[in-house]
Amino acid sequence: MKLNERGRGKYKPASDYSVDDVKNILFEKIAEEASRIYEDDSDIELLGKIRYQKNKFNMISLFSGCGGLDLGFELAGLAAVIGEAEALEAFKDEEKYNKVRDKSVFHTVYTNDMFKEANESYKLNFLDHALQHEKDIRKVKYFPKADIIIGGFPCPGFSEAGPRLVDDDRNFLYVHFIRSIMQSQPEIFVAENVKGMLTLGKGEVIKQITEDFASAGYDVQYKLLNARDYGVPQLRERVFIVGVKKGLGFSYKYPASTHGAKKGLIPYNTLRDAIYDLREDPGPYFTGSYSTIYLSRNRKKAWEEQSFTIQASGRQAPLHPDGPAMEKLGKDEWLLPGGEEKHRRLSIKEIARIQTFPDWFEFSNGNNTKGSLNNRLDKQYKQIGNAVPVLLAKAVAAPIAMLALERLKSRKNSEEQAHLQMRLF
Repeated sequence: MKLNERGRGKYKPASDYSVDDVKNILFEKIAEEASRIYEDDSDIELLGKIRYQKNKFNMISLFSGCGGLDLGFELAGLAAVIGEAEALEAFKDEEKYNKVRDKSVFHTVYTNDMFKEANESYKLNFLDHALQHEKDIRKVKYFPKADIIIGGFPCPGFSEAGPRLVDDDRNFLYVHFIRSIMQSQPEIFVAENVKGMLTLGKGEVIKQITEDFASAGYDVQYKLLNARDYGVPQLRERVFIVGVKKGLGFSYKYPASTHGAKKGLIPYNTLRDAIYDLREDPGPYFTGSYSTIYLSRNRKKAWEEQSFTIQASGRQAPLHPDGPAMEKLGKDEWLLPGGEEKHRRLSIKEIARIQTFPDWFEFSNGNNTKGSLNNRLDKQYKQIGNAVPVLLAKAVAAPIAMLALERLKSRKNSEEQAHLQMRLF
């Protein structure tokens, strides 16, 4: 189903897919992914090391990266216990946050990701209770039990910035997310992906994905959310698929916007709000010339606006607001007035702020002194750009955190009743 004509990716997508074509490709690829599961029993021994907590909602994080989605869930789970204002205030300071973060209702027991530096970052910034599994998810035969599974399965094949091939192998790792759900039997799962998946294959791809998730025994819904509506100083639209186990008696509702131009909402956070104080000390940033592709569109937002989407690449990082605005010369052609020396890309510290990571969060660069500075920085840009903005994740997690509190109280009451019955008899 591919054209032989070369495009920006390996191939351009065929433009004449019918709905039946898409369905056939999806079914073939799903079967192919299932056939790739490796017979490896070494996971059984590993799962024996999982550290559960009875009084927590035990969580699995797949495709965990450096942990943006995880941190947002942890923060939401903490706010549910100690209060919103108290949690956000503690979040600003690493020492204060580390004293209270274990009160969160969410307790991560297992993570899976193949990105070495991202795993290192995760270990640097989270409490040491999660078993980190740096292994291809297609080779993971067994997954641990859990109350909730979260993860942003890889999305290059869905991205509007890429070739968007319906039969791109990268589009089918979600099958292993479903496999983990069938084994772990969580009460809820949350999966995140790019906006492009909604239109890929004339909408048949998202339809098939939600049907596949539902077939595991869940009521499934999805919605496109914009990060700026939840306090993130960035225009970033992402799809969140939420599944609730059938019979749980809970109906998930997506969070209402907290920020915006409408009356009653908090004004949007801007680049000025997020990074203006870093102008004199931005930290290291990716350097080098700008390609014709980079200059094919505007890359610079003003101080009073939200950033363009932070991408997983230092070379493609947006420009800092200082200096003259870019000028449009024609179709797919923009100019940097005054020359390249008048402009620079956003730094690591700046894009982390724009993704709403706290300043204390560390990002590993692999500590490979042989590579160039740009190469080391790019590992950090990739982690941050791939992450779910923390405050967006927190907003999505908030209703689930309240459910978790109720479920944990219910479990405790049931255990107390059972214990009382045993004493009576």
